[in-house]
This record gives sequence, structure tokens and C-alpha cells, in this order.
Amino acid sequence: MTQLPDYQQTNQTITFAFPKHPLQLFVLTPTIIRVFENRGDNGSSYAVADHKEQSTSFTIKTVGDHYELQTSNLLVKIDGDRHIDVYDAAGNALAVDYRGKRQLLDKGVDKVHERLVKAEGHNVSGATTGSGQYYQIVKSLAKDEHFYGLGDKTGYLDKRGFEYDNWNVDNPAPQLENFTKLYKSIPVMYGLKNGHPYGLFFDNPYKSHFDMGKESPNYYFYSAVAGNLDYYILGGNSLKDVVANYTYLTGRVPLPQKWTLGYQQSRWGYSASQKEVQAVADNLKKFDIPCDAIHFDVDYMRGYRVFTWDKDQYEGDPKHFITSLKKQGIKAVPIIDPGVKKDPNYEVYADGVKKGYFVKSPDGQVYINKVWPGDSAFPDFGRPEVRKWWARHDKFLVDMGVGGIWNDMNEPASFEGPIPDDVVFSDQDLPSTHKKMHNVYGHNMAQATYAGLKHYQGKRPYVITRAAYAGTQKYSTVWTGDNRSIWPHIQMMIPQLCNLGLSGFSFAGVDIGGFASDTNPELLTRWIEAAIFSPLLRNHAAMGTRHQEPWSFGDPTLSIYRKFVKLRYRFIPYLYDLFEKQTKSGLPIMRPLVLVDDTDPRVRDLNDEFMVGDNVLVAPIVEKSKTKRLVYLPAGEWVDFWNDRQYTGHQDIVVDTPLDKLPLFIRNNTILPWGNPVNHISETPDRTMTFRVYGNQGHYDHYQDDGVDFNYQNGEFNHYTISVKNGQVAINLPHHGFKPIYETINVELSDNQIKLRYDAAAGEYRQS
Repeated sequence: MTQLPDYQQTNQTITFAFPKHPLQLFVLTPTIIRVFENRGDNGSSYAVADHKEQSTSFTIKTVGDHYELQTSNLLVKIDGDRHIDVYDAAGNALAVDYRGKRQLLDKGVDKVHERLVKAEGHNVSGATTGSGQYYQIVKSLAKDEHFYGLGDKTGYLDKRGFEYDNWNVDNPAPQLENFTKLYKSIPVMYGLKNGHPYGLFFDNPYKSHFDMGKESPNYYFYSAVAGNLDYYILGGNSLKDVVANYTYLTGRVPLPQKWTLGYQQSRWGYSASQKEVQAVADNLKKFDIPCDAIHFDVDYMRGYRVFTWDKDQYEGDPKHFITSLKKQGIKAVPIIDPGVKKDPNYEVYADGVKKGYFVKSPDGQVYINKVWPGDSAFPDFGRPEVRKWWARHDKFLVDMGVGGIWNDMNEPASFEGPIPDDVVFSDQDLPSTHKKMHNVYGHNMAQATYAGLKHYQGKRPYVITRAAYAGTQKYSTVWTGDNRSIWPHIQMMIPQLCNLGLSGFSFAGVDIGGFASDTNPELLTRWIEAAIFSPLLRNHAAMGTRHQEPWSFGDPTLSIYRKFVKLRYRFIPYLYDLFEKQTKSGLPIMRPLVLVDDTDPRVRDLNDEFMVGDNVLVAPIVEKSKTKRLVYLPAGEWVDFWNDRQYTGHQDIVVDTPLDKLPLFIRNNTILPWGNPVNHISETPDRTMTFRVYGNQGHYDHYQDDGVDFNYQNGEFNHYTISVKNGQVAINLPHHGFKPIYETINVELSDNQIKLRYDAAAGEYRQS
């Protein structure tokens, strides 16, 4: 055993004097410890902002051949060979360094066969390798260990046995469980080791790799091609605690505008014509489909030039048209790509060249690649002044009256091969390269877009992004990208959205019905049912595919689609409450069952059910031609939403699932807000609200504000408490900072309905 190094303690930082690379531990809180080795890479974190250190008591001492650092929640052991072993306060192993040697999967492949295997399109190497700065962290793997997180990687909820790369890519092939990388790089993983939860967040934007036990059942590992060793140990008594610690570090989704929780319709193609967009709006009204936004894909621009609008297709005045849509209750959400068309007569390009705001080739020339406009330059979003410049261009769209901005192609995607690693980018005010800045490109673009909308709209920005890094949730909603109209993709939706939620992205969705390929009536019907509780609710399809608007297949598809979209609007007050709570807890809206109860072995790899909050269980049909399914009900008592039948948990039940049925269960003794039947979310505050009681008693905290601006941060909101016990209802208003309140509140019991009115003189609700 190597001799222990000396160490120096400065407040809550301990520096161990290992040769070549000193090792530092930063005690941030009793449940968060940062591990850091400076390997020469400068720059600050894009994920962790602000000061996260809290005053924390801890001890450090020598115990035999190692040091022990102990907080009230975590125990970290470090020996002379740089092994870092993490335990919880009870001594249960969490993340323990593996002492053996890796057994490479390709050990037996000689060079001749390696070339042949690669030529056929197969990968023969699991590890990410690179320059002399390459490093890896290898941890022991227990027989009973499950992995979650990693953003929206493809496949199943439990990531054990798979490998993944963190390198944002736009891959048009059908996404399957063997995809190692997709549009986002969110390098946070959660483990349940013998039932004990923990997390590891590797804050390194360079290309990196996770092997979650594919190479060996004895270990998992993380590796990176460059950068500092910089990761966070996340502890907690439950998986919820660990997720809350991660979102404390990287930020929580800000409270969205309420209308963004409504249904949204999109298709690549019809935004090229005002007439076609208006026809969509007319059909939404004609067929009585609630909707709050229509998205405009690249067709609305003038020759794909960003921050332009093709006036010829919009009767010379797109602003007038967008205003008319708003009067119909529908907001416009246009797409924006980062590629700026190379055109000296185009103001955005000419100004960017003049100011030196585009990334450059190593020879100092503006780097050009092809995307939708043809030859295009790429803004250097790593520079603060470039982000401000981009944000100023948002004014063009805000002045048009748009409701939000949808960022796409920001991995960044490029049509003439990948951008070379040595293309010159900026890391804030430091020179850098594409090699480092690739994975945070979409993140920085989202930050710029958020800032522009906030400044020019004065409302809570609605930004959607395809590419992201850890922490992007502070600025943007996300969707999972270009899925397909195939059954495996509806099946993949649930674990993708649940893992995104665990990874900080509470506001997420998929392209309902599938983006590419051709949907069909059964698939579209099951998709709207399965997605109806996803935070972002958007139907989007590609040009050239079969149309999949709700009316495209007639009845019964249309009637069922309408039924579930109307159900969504009834649940919007509940979803909005969850978003408000999320700003404090960091817990997602759409949750895997394991997050709600990580002590139940049955839910640790459950891929076709999810929770909405802690009290609503959804078990959609995600397989073709299924008319029955098994539903696992976890601990507790449950009420069938549709017929009020009660069930005891910890059992599987058989549920009939005709085409118009979504298995939906409410935890017994739960109170839920029940929104008014509307076709658009109004900015005028509701004056009535209904609360439904499932069971005989319950308590509920409800939040109300204007749903639009930031005044709630100054106390302009209302907080209601609704309590029911023994048939008695009590409603209190412990915080009244938002002037409009509910004049009438209806409480629906199983056998009675109670109406209460607000007595302004007494300042309380009284039964009428």
C-alpha cells in the first residue's frame, strides 16, 4: 500500500498532496461532496452556478492505511493509491473503487478482424480513449445494483448492462436501445446499491463514456477524453433526497407560464403557408380540440435565414396573422436554428462577421458547414457578448408576438460531416475548441434565448431545446428529438421522460404520434393516452409523412383524442401545482415508481408505468393490439379514476383496456384540483375552482398566481390549503398576495358536493 499523502484543510476544502495531481475534496453540504483534480483545463462550470457551499460540520482522521472524511450523511475513505470509497452514515457501501483490472471486451479481436468488424458497421471498443489526459473512474458493481439518470438516453429505465457516450449528435436513424448517444449529454447517474441510494455527477463537457456493467458484472466505469477530474458525490436517505441534491447543484426548472402546459400542435411543412396554419387553427376549433400553441418549423423563414419571416407566404404581414391567432387562443412558437446563412447581404450574417462572433477554423477564417440554409456560420455561444447579441435578435420574434422560441439543430448538427475538434470556439472569455464546447453549445444557445425572451417579453420565457447539457433545465424545456411512428418508440417514451426528470429536466416531452415514419389510428390513439400527462404535450410530424393531426383518421380516433386532451386541461391545475413545488424540491412532475418508493424491488425496473407526482399512477398501453394489461399497484390503497373501485396495493391487477381506456389510479385519500373545462388557458385568473376527494379524507396545498410574469417572486401569489375529514371541509388562505382569488370553491366528495364562498369581510371561506 502506498504511503498516505499529507493533506491541508482550508475551511471545508481538503487538499491531499498526491504527486502530479493533488486531489481535493470540497464539502458542500452534509450530503454533497465534490471530488476535484486539476488536470490543466481552465474554465468554470456550465452546470453548477452560484455558491453552493453550506456551513457543514465534518471530521477527517487517519484510520489505519486510509483517511476518513465523515459528515452526518456520508463517509468517504481515501487511501494512498487514490482509491475513493463512499459509504452512507450507517456504513453501507455506495460508490466504492474497483481494485481489479478492467477486462476489455475487445481483448480477443486482432487488427485484421477489427478492421472487418468496423467495416461492417460494428463497434469493437467500449471505452472512450483519447490523449494523455484521458482518465477513468472504475467502481465496484454489486449484484443488486440498479442505475438511473443520464438524461434521455435510449432504452430502459434501469441502465445497468448498457454503455453510453456523452457527445450530442443528430442521428436520423431509428433510435433503439443500443444507441450510445443522442442529442443531450447529462452526465448524472443514480445508483441503488443493495437498496441504498446515491448519485454521481461528472461535470465535464468533453466527450465521455459510461459503461454501466456491460463490460463486466463486477464494475462500472466513467471515462473522459480530456478535462479535469471533477465529480460530485450525492447522498441522501432516499432516491428523492439524492435527486433533490442534484437539482440543488445544477438548478431547478423555473415556474413556466401556465399556458405552456396546454396542448400544442406542430408539423414540419404547414408553417410555409399562412393558409395552411389557419386551416389547422380552424380545425382545432371545428373539432373541439383544446390547444394553446401551433409551432412553426423552418418553412416560415425566408430561405431558412434565422430571424426572418417569409412575408410572401403570410400576406405581407406575419405580425397581423400571429395577432389574429392569439385572438383565437393560440400562440405561435417558431423554430430557430444556430446556423446563420452565409450571405453578405443578410444582416445577421454580415453583423456577425464584422464583430467576429462566429466560430473559426484554426487558420482564423470563419468556419463554414452546411445546414438548412446551405453554407452557414455558427455563432460562438460560449462568449457572453455573443449570447447577448443573439438575445437581442429575439426582439424580432417578440415584436412579431410569438409565445416562445423552439431551438433545434443545436448539437450543433452539420450536413457536411462533423465539425472538427480543432475548430476554434470560446469558453466564456477563454479561447477553446469544439472538442470542449460541443456538448454545451445547445446549453449556451438556450441561455441566450432565455435571456432575450425575458428581457423583451417580460414574461417567463418559453424556450424549447433539442440539445442540452446538465443545468440547461434552468433555461429551457426539452423534447426527446426525432422519434418515429413505431411501437418501440412509444414504449421508450416512459423511461426516457422519467430519466430526464431524474436528471433535472422536469419540463420534457416527446413528439406525440412520432416525428418520422407513418403513424396509424391505433398508434396515435395509444400515444396521446400515454403522453397525456407528459409535461410538454406536443404532436409533431415530419414533412412527407402521413398527417397525424387529431382529425386525420376520423372517428373513433378523433373522439378518443379529444377526450384525453380535454382530460389534460382538467389536470392542468394539478400539473401547475407540481411545477411550483418542483421549484423548491427539484422533484420531477413525471416520476418513475422507484422514485416514489425506492424500497420496493418490484418497481426498480418498471418501464410501462409512471407516477404524476406521488399520488397519480398511469399505466398506458404501449403495445399493439392489447386490450388487457397487468398493472402493478405499489404500497397503499388505490382508487380507479374511471369507476371509483378501490384496490389494495402491493399487487398486480388485470385491467381491461379497450382502445379508449387509459388505466389511471389515484392514491386513496388524495385531494386533486379539477380544472374548468376550457379550450385555451386564459391569462384572466379563474374565479372558481373544484377539488375532488378520492377517499374519505385528505389534505392538499394549492398554488395560484397570474401564470404569466415574475411578480410571484415578489409574493404575488395565493396559497390555499384544503382539508377534508369526517365529511367536514376546511379551506384556508395562509398566503394572500395575488389579488384575484377564487370566489367559489367546490369540493366533490364521494357522496356529496360542498360549495364554499369567500367572505371578504371575514377573510375566510364559508359553506354556502
